[in-house]
Amino acid sequence: MADRLHTQDCVLAIKLGINNYINYPLVVEEIQYVMDLIYKNIKNEAVIDYLDKKSFQTAPGDLLQSQSPSMQSIIEKIRAVAKTRSTVLLTGGSGTGKSVLARKIHELSNREKNKFISVHCGAIPENLIESELFGHEKGSFTGAIKKKLGKFELADSGTIFLDEIGTLTEATQIRLLQVLQERFIQRVGGVENIPIDIRVIAATNSNLEYRVKKKTFRKDLYYRLNVFQIEVPPLSKRTEDLKELSKSILTRFNHLYRKNINSLDSAVLEAFKLYSWPGNIRELENLIERAYVLEKGNTLSAEHFPNDLFKEVNIPKSILTLTGSLNLHDERKKALRSFEKNYIEVLLQKSNGCLKKASTISGVSVRQLHKFIAKYEINRKEYILNNP
Repeated sequence: MADRLHTQDCVLAIKLGINNYINYPLVVEEIQYVMDLIYKNIKNEAVIDYLDKKSFQTAPGDLLQSQSPSMQSIIEKIRAVAKTRSTVLLTGGSGTGKSVLARKIHELSNREKNKFISVHCGAIPENLIESELFGHEKGSFTGAIKKKLGKFELADSGTIFLDEIGTLTEATQIRLLQVLQERFIQRVGGVENIPIDIRVIAATNSNLEYRVKKKTFRKDLYYRLNVFQIEVPPLSKRTEDLKELSKSILTRFNHLYRKNINSLDSAVLEAFKLYSWPGNIRELENLIERAYVLEKGNTLSAEHFPNDLFKEVNIPKSILTLTGSLNLHDERKKALRSFEKNYIEVLLQKSNGCLKKASTISGVSVRQLHKFIAKYEINRKEYILNNP
């Protein structure tokens, strides 16, 4: 009867949320087995939580499909280093695709079937960075209500990508150096040395050598990270890839938003080649996404891109938006709207935003100009210099 009641109690406990139980009298092997199960469950939950947060994120195209000589050289380096255990440091401006290249290194490595864990070091509050990287024990600080596994532990047997590594505090730099040297971690508040087997890839958009000279970044950590450095060029230095990158971005948006836009107007591609791209691939992606949302046809037309993009193009973008894909009435209407918007923007630029002067030049009343500005959602303040 006692055994039957004991079994009923166990079943009830499991229904109430207990993960497992241990029989009495205690057996060492059984205790170890249950502890291993609990650890495995914690790790699985942490991995699922991490992947769930990452599931909405997407990457800007396949950077390994390149026509640019500078990128082809980088691709060769990536293929060479991928199969090794070497730590890789990716340098270059924000938005150049360092995170995509880091994932490609992982996918081409012997660890491809294991986890790729990405950490944006600059996005984590200073007081939480060590807990995020190395985990913490229950009760180790206020708010630590349960044990948490850090990103290094989650990446065991796989690859960890540390983006914006230059933002780490000195204390975290010291702990990271120890991990890279000793290949084990200690959770915050813990004493156990936990061995890890991971590939480390780091990235930065700052000059770490300069930071080392200024003593804001540890020299010994820099040397540990800078085993194999790859400098990623800005988009302005690899304009040969603009067409394929744009198509790749469009393909991804078509999949996400269930539209069928497969090309860009020739005027847009010409403007892309002449633009300086201060925001690199990330800026390209943002510009295409905005135009994609507004576009109703099958080709991204110039009218949905900012006027600044066409400053270096001699032919007015309103003339170049004709695609021939609409009937004459709709094409004329579309061209007229594009012309009017472009004309008002040029007029405001020439008159420095002064409507009285713009009215004199154009022969259009100030009231009508107000209607045009409202119709095309033009921000007149952008054109005002010293005029009231």
